[in-house]
Amino acid sequence: MILECNNLYKNFIQGTNTINVLKGASLSLDIRDTLAIVGKSGSGKSTLLSILSGIESVDKGSIKFLNEDITHFSQKQMTELRSHSIGVVFQQFHLIEHLSALENVMLPLEISNSPDAKTIAMDLLSKVGLADRGDHFPSQLSGGEKQRVAIARAMSNRPKLILADEPSGSLDEETGASIMNLLFDLVEKEDMGLILVTHELQLAARCKRSLILKQGILQDGSLNDS
Repeated sequence: MILECNNLYKNFIQGTNTINVLKGASLSLDIRDTLAIVGKSGSGKSTLLSILSGIESVDKGSIKFLNEDITHFSQKQMTELRSHSIGVVFQQFHLIEHLSALENVMLPLEISNSPDAKTIAMDLLSKVGLADRGDHFPSQLSGGEKQRVAIARAMSNRPKLILADEPSGSLDEETGASIMNLLFDLVEKEDMGLILVTHELQLAARCKRSLILKQGILQDGSLNDS
């Protein structure tokens, strides 16, 4: 089992009001599993992904990653975990503009002191179809190419888990489909797991499983119910 979450609760305080975003959400994910999280705008999908990636803390509940309880990991511990075991892909690419595509992919490897950073990064760019774009800067790349670089960067430390937040949301339909084909293919070949947050029901249907985030709880059900 890659990931197991039980009864997650998360509240936010806005002025005198308490916003209950998660109210007992649970999920699990295994190797080569693909799970879509769908729900209406504001339902808490991105908050859930932020919790799973360790960017946000959880108020209550438990999170196990590779059978280790990471619920109360410090920010330093979560940063370390993300650096070698969890890859995150966002709707906005978050590439560093003054670094080339190759340097963007190399960055996490250099932070973790990998001696083969350049070789690994070049191989990853090749896997995402950008072997000839390594020296290009983000401003010289199309939206689809930028997202491919972001995916290569997310995979740079061979993570066991990929968390993707609307990864095709800012791309045209054809490019978005190509990006998702790439993600699904990499998950299968690299023995990873994928949790995909999306509002696109057609995309969610391509995952092996789907859960609907509704009223703070992850529920089974028809995607049309979301």
